[in-house]
Amino acid sequence: MFDARLRPLIDPPLNRAGQWIAATGVTANQVTLAGMAIGLAAAVAIGVEHYAIGLALILLSRLLDGLDGAIARATAKSDFGGYLDIVCDFAFYVAVPVGFGFADPTNLMFAVVLVACFTVTGISFLAFAVLAAQRGLETRAHGEKSFFYNTGLAEGGETIGFFIVMCLWPAGFPVLASVFSGVCMLTVVQRSLAARAVLRMPI
Repeated sequence: MFDARLRPLIDPPLNRAGQWIAATGVTANQVTLAGMAIGLAAAVAIGVEHYAIGLALILLSRLLDGLDGAIARATAKSDFGGYLDIVCDFAFYVAVPVGFGFADPTNLMFAVVLVACFTVTGISFLAFAVLAAQRGLETRAHGEKSFFYNTGLAEGGETIGFFIVMCLWPAGFPVLASVFSGVCMLTVVQRSLAARAVLRMPI
């Protein structure tokens, strides 16, 4: 929901940093993989109840997630880079709730439900993207992307926001996970209605 509004603010500094990093020979895919590795390390830190470390690693991971696209724009974008980016993103999104599930057994049920909701949300996102590509639909509301990004209530910015609050208030994970699970399912409904409106029309 907020991602498209944040783009005009965060893209200029990211693009400048991306140009500088690209000049050193570091590739976008290397940064994508580094971001995922750090994100998984954040989940491990959370799993052993080092929440402050987990929070710092989450923020670093997401910084790299923003930089990989900037590096790609400064060099050459590739379909594989777009594929790798989304796979690494969802690996990170799933890992963090799993970390909270390991940290406290009372979190486990809520973590499982949140992961399930992430899965359904991701499916709705990717299914729309595939069919939008078949119809030649394009949008740059979320910057230059490898495939169609359908706006929803639960996007990257909202997810990171909830992860930050979870790290700052780990005891509140059951409540926060329940709320965000609901937001994710509302996003699925929202995207399904958008898909019905767009995809039922003949090409």
